[in-house]
Amino acid sequence: MTFYDLNLSKPLLNALDDLGFTEPTAIQEQAFSAIMSGRDVCGIAQTGTGKTLAYLLPLLRQWKYAKDRLPQQLILVPTRELVVQVVEAIQQLTAYMSVEVIGVYGGENIKTQMAQVSEGADVIVATPGRLIDLVMNRSLKTKNIKKLVIDEVDEMLNLGFRSQLNTVLDLLTTKRQNLLFSATMTDEVESLMAVHFHDPLRIESAPAGAPLASITQGAYEVPNFHTKINLLKMLVTKDLDMTKVLVFASTKKLADEIYEAMETRFPEQVGVIHSNKAQNNRFETVRKFQEGEDLILVATDIVARGLDLTDVSHVINFDMPDEPENYIHRIGRTGRADKEGTALSFVTEAEKEYQEKIEELMGQQIAILPLPEELEISDVLTEDEEPKVKMKNILAKVPKRDDIGPAFHEKLAKNQKVNVRRDIAAEKMQKYGKPITRGAKKRK
Repeated sequence: MTFYDLNLSKPLLNALDDLGFTEPTAIQEQAFSAIMSGRDVCGIAQTGTGKTLAYLLPLLRQWKYAKDRLPQQLILVPTRELVVQVVEAIQQLTAYMSVEVIGVYGGENIKTQMAQVSEGADVIVATPGRLIDLVMNRSLKTKNIKKLVIDEVDEMLNLGFRSQLNTVLDLLTTKRQNLLFSATMTDEVESLMAVHFHDPLRIESAPAGAPLASITQGAYEVPNFHTKINLLKMLVTKDLDMTKVLVFASTKKLADEIYEAMETRFPEQVGVIHSNKAQNNRFETVRKFQEGEDLILVATDIVARGLDLTDVSHVINFDMPDEPENYIHRIGRTGRADKEGTALSFVTEAEKEYQEKIEELMGQQIAILPLPEELEISDVLTEDEEPKVKMKNILAKVPKRDDIGPAFHEKLAKNQKVNVRRDIAAEKMQKYGKPITRGAKKRK
């Protein structure tokens, strides 16, 4: 099937031709007719299968020009990077249409965004928090929104957006079509749909946990951080097929350490991105990697779901994620759009249990590759890798209550005070031999 076999308008087909897209992916083909029917839809598809176009094509096919330019369609995504990328995708698809799209997210001047949405838009792409801000200050009117898309909903719930999502859903009109797209189906996603969706049609392009067939997987067993760095440097240097390398790390600290180590070997060819980086820095880093200025991009899982990168030749799991699903999301950044890709993992002894859980989820094993003979095996450990010495906590024996004496002691006799009532008259009689009386008052 080609896009010409779908009920697409001529402007959309022209835009797809300009982009070089000819055949829809499985999720795009299944979602098109389902969304066009007007039913609520829940689409389950892995990263890299074309979920964005799966909902954009039918939405833009159904879009109709309106003079008031109040938003007709709302797309919610978890990260600012994904807002930017969805906006760019809409702009590319509507090159021959007069659709106005605006992206809003936190971290930007809200007054600028208030002015933009006040001027009118057909499609709004937003993160939940900023959308609520704009609705509450009455800059954004939602009465005309008839199509709602929640993209990467599982990640949105993982990031703690549950209450914000409920608030957004309550703000919108009840007469709308709800579309939900996710890489995994969780209990929270089920609960959300049960409350806000009406008899959703479920479509699934691939079983959850099944890796894309276009991705070749392999793993190296390595002892420590410095050996991993040596291996990464060797692979990137010697393998000429590594033209765009995305390296994943589980923590921001580890991502920074990898960046510093690789920057010395590949100066001005390495970027790093995680949630501690400033917004403009994140956008610029992604741009440089996307346009081929940087050879290597180091990223954390928290931003992985917000990256829509093309032509990634290799994904490197510098460490194994503790959640098996994150492995699927990571490697899905390569082998996209039916292209071939390679995913390599560096596994220490402590990470083998994570590898086993990943293999159980996928239903297949990851091939173990031999280490290069010339690889330098380091015996230097980082602070985090140093064995922890467990000191036995010996507590002093607390005496029994019976053995405990009073918390006070008797004072010495000389320090004891005794209240004695004095007989002043008797004391004076003894001292002076007669009572001492006051003299009579003299009269004037």
